This record gives sequence, structure tokens and C-alpha cells, in this order.
Amino acid sequence: MSAASCLRSEDQFLCSICLDVFTDPVSTPCGHNFCKNCITEHWNTNDQYLCPICKEVFYTRPKLKVNTFISEMVSHSSEQQAAKPGEVPCDVCTGTKLKALKSCLVCLTSYCETHLEPHLTASGLKRHQLMDPVENLEDRMCMKHDKPLELFCKTDQTCVCMLCSVLDHKTHDVVPLKEEYEGKKAELGKTEAEIQQMIQKRRLKIQEIKHSVDLSKKDADREKAEGVQVFITLMESVERSLNELIETIEEKQRTTEKQAEDFIKELEQEISELKKRSSEVKQLSRSEDHLHLLQNFPSLKAAPPTKDWTEVSVRPPSYEGTVVRAVTQLEETLSEEMKKLFEAELKRVQRYAVDVTLDPDTAHPKLILSDDGKQVNHGDVKKNLPDNPERFSLCPGVLGKQSFSSGRFYFEVQVKGKTDWDLGVARESINRKGQITLQPQDGYWTTVMRNGNEYTACNDPSVRLSLKSRPQKVGVFVDYEEGLVSFYDVDAAALIYSFTGCSFTEKLYPFFSPFLNKSGKNSAPLIICPVNQTE
Repeated sequence: MSAASCLRSEDQFLCSICLDVFTDPVSTPCGHNFCKNCITEHWNTNDQYLCPICKEVFYTRPKLKVNTFISEMVSHSSEQQAAKPGEVPCDVCTGTKLKALKSCLVCLTSYCETHLEPHLTASGLKRHQLMDPVENLEDRMCMKHDKPLELFCKTDQTCVCMLCSVLDHKTHDVVPLKEEYEGKKAELGKTEAEIQQMIQKRRLKIQEIKHSVDLSKKDADREKAEGVQVFITLMESVERSLNELIETIEEKQRTTEKQAEDFIKELEQEISELKKRSSEVKQLSRSEDHLHLLQNFPSLKAAPPTKDWTEVSVRPPSYEGTVVRAVTQLEETLSEEMKKLFEAELKRVQRYAVDVTLDPDTAHPKLILSDDGKQVNHGDVKKNLPDNPERFSLCPGVLGKQSFSSGRFYFEVQVKGKTDWDLGVARESINRKGQITLQPQDGYWTTVMRNGNEYTACNDPSVRLSLKSRPQKVGVFVDYEEGLVSFYDVDAAALIYSFTGCSFTEKLYPFFSPFLNKSGKNSAPLIICPVNQTE
């Protein structure tokens, strides 16, 4: 079939109403063909049944007949797919543009399967260069020489034609387009492999994040369950103490009421007896019989037995101290529950124990460090050490070698036998020269002890701490992302103090200061201890 006949045959498959390929083609009595839906709607919206092509008028609505020949032809034609958005359409097709199968670099035209046939059969067209369909074929021609861009200039990193290679790019490194294509394709393959590797890493990171979320949810559920149980226990303790308090008060009141009832009952009994005697006295006193009165008078002399009620009284019970004793007992119960809580919390933070050693390059010249880097105390002799930027010059302090910039970490320090000490963490950029203020705005999160019993959290402002016992071992816990620094009395399993809402943006280092020697009174060392994690 020639290209011209293809064009003609295509027109025969177009509906004159919708101008598209027939859908359910039907014929009118006048012999013209339309889509069934098109002609039906046309007649439904007009007053008369008129053929849109020849204008023949039908006085009654014609009976439409399916055109089987056109249906078969349309079905055969539709085997080739129409071009979808983003696909290259055939430049020759009229009406519905079919999907292009190839593009010709000589004709600068894209062809569907039908219109490509001459390039596959005609000897003159067989020599044309065909390629997978592309748009904007003009961009593949040299604008200067109107020749196909078949070569690549590696010197100028641009595509050129044959004439360009012998004229403008004569001395340049020019290679066939295919050769450069293969090289770039290999690079793209390598890039694709790297991208896939990056994608895989990110997928693994997604799994890691999801796993972290799952762990967080489990921790949150466990914490909620434990918290609910603790508060239920506390509420039960409060309710029980309240009930006991009410019962104690009511029992005292019942005792008072019972005593009063007994007194009243006894008094009423005596009143009854007295009333009876009064009645007998009145009756005898009214007697006119001299003998009768004298004979019965002796029996009235014996008065009924009665109690002396002068000193008898009902004293209201004393309630002073009742509530205080109940609250004190409740406080003891709550303290026991709090201790259990802190013991559980301490066990949890001890899971994040890290191995910390002292950094001699940061130590003040008067500090004495053990060979294993686990102990430090203050000496009276200033050692001749290089004054490097990391070293404390005035503050008797030393940092740990290990730094932390994420996650959680925990370490314990023995402070037994000391009268003064400083402990905590410090950011990397702290000032280490001259006078230093141990406050968060200066990069320090610390607690200190002075004079053997004065404890202070160096916040802004400082917070005086009232501790029930003197810590012998102090635990330091940091949650970097949460902005939390907590100090624990390890032996008492009690919280000493917590810095909350901290903003960490640098590396954090453990900070230690055994403070001054004080003529031997404070000579005991600070000792970094191994963490004893008990279940």
C-alpha cells in the first residue's frame, strides 16, 4: 500500500461529526457513515432528522445499521496504538496521531508502522538513517552545515557534523558519536550504581528509623504501663491513708457518743427513780390520816441510790496531730515508692554506661592523674607542662578523652572522702583559661560540693540542693537529643538534680574537678568507677 493510499484510507475511517476514528460505525439510509453515539446525539438535539453530510431529510427517525466493513477496518487500524502524552507521534498521520515507531535523520520525520513501510522497502529510502523515535529532530542537525550531528568533539564537549570536524574542529579530539555514547553510557552506569547504592543506604536508614520508632513505642508503652501502675499504687496509698484517717476520727467520735449515751441512760434511770419517790412523797404528804403518815414516813427516809454527777462530763476527743501523723505515714509510703522508681530509673540509665578516661592534655598543672587515667586529685606542686589551648590554666579541672555528639551516655565517679568536688559535662568550645564560671551559658552543666555538706546545681541561677544522705558515688547521665543532664546518688538510688531543656550543638566531654587540696583535707581523689549494672 502506498503512502498516498494510506492517507486516503485514513480519512475514510474518520467520523465527520467528532473528526476522530469511528467508534461503533453505523450507516444512514443515504449511505453516509457516523459513530453511532455521534449521529444519535445529533438527532436528539435537532428538530429534524438530517444527514450532516448530504443534508437529506428523513421524516421518520431512520433505522441505523452497523457498518461491518468499516468496523473491521477500524479494528485492524487500531492495532497500532495512538500516541499517548509523552510519546512521539507520527508526523504523517492525520486525525488521530499513531505512535511513531522510528525517526529518520535524513527526512527529519517520525513514522508510525504504516508510514514507515517505504523506508523499509524503497531502495532510495533504505539508505536513510533510522533511530528510535525522538522529538525535535531539527536539534539533531548541524545548524551551520545542515548535516546530521554524527561526531563528538571531546575538546569542546559538543556534538558536531562531518564538515565541522574538518573545518571548525580540525585540530580537536573528535570521535564518533557512538564511541562517546558508549563512554558516557558506562559513566551513567557507574553513576546509576552509585545512585542505587545511595538509595539502598537510605532504605536501610528508613528501616533503621522505623526500628527506632518501634523501639521508642515499646519504651513509651512500657513507661506508660509502669507510670500507670505507680500512680495507681500512689492513689491507692492516698485513698487508704485517707480512709484510715477518716476511720480514726470516726472511731473517736463513736467512742465519745457511746460514753455520752451511757451517761444519759444512767441519768435518765436515776430521774425515773427520783420521779417515783417524788410521787410517793407527794401522795403521803397529802394524807389526813395521822397514823398512816407516821407509819409510812420511815420508809421515805431511805433515798434511792444516786451518783454524784458533779465531776462527771463528756470531753470532746482531741484530734490534734491526727492528720499530721496520717500525712507523715503517707509521706513514708510515697518515699518508699519514689525510691523504687529511682532504682528502676538508675538501672535503665546504667545501660548507657561508657568507658571514660582522663585527658592529661587538658589537666591543670597541679592535678595528679593516675597512669590508667581513672583517678585525679589536687597536688600542691605546679608541674612544668606546656600551656596548650586545651589545658585549664586556673580552674583545677580536667576533661575526659571521650567526646559525645549524639545519643545517651552514663558514667560514675567515686567522691568518697572528699570535702569539695565538681562533676558534670562541658562543651568543646569552653574557655579553659583564667577565671571560669560553671554555668550552662558558659558551656558547663555541673553539680558541686563545698565544705563537706553544701551541694549546689550550677544552673542560672544556682540551685541549693538538700540531700538526705551524703553521696559516696555520683552517676552522670546525658541524653544529647533530649537536652538532659542528670546526677544520681548511686548508693541511695536517688536523683540529685536534672538540667532539662538544654540545647547541645557541639561535642560534650565529661568534666572533673577534685578542687583544691586544702592542706590534705580534700586530698582524696575522684575515681572513675566501672558501672555495676544490676538486674
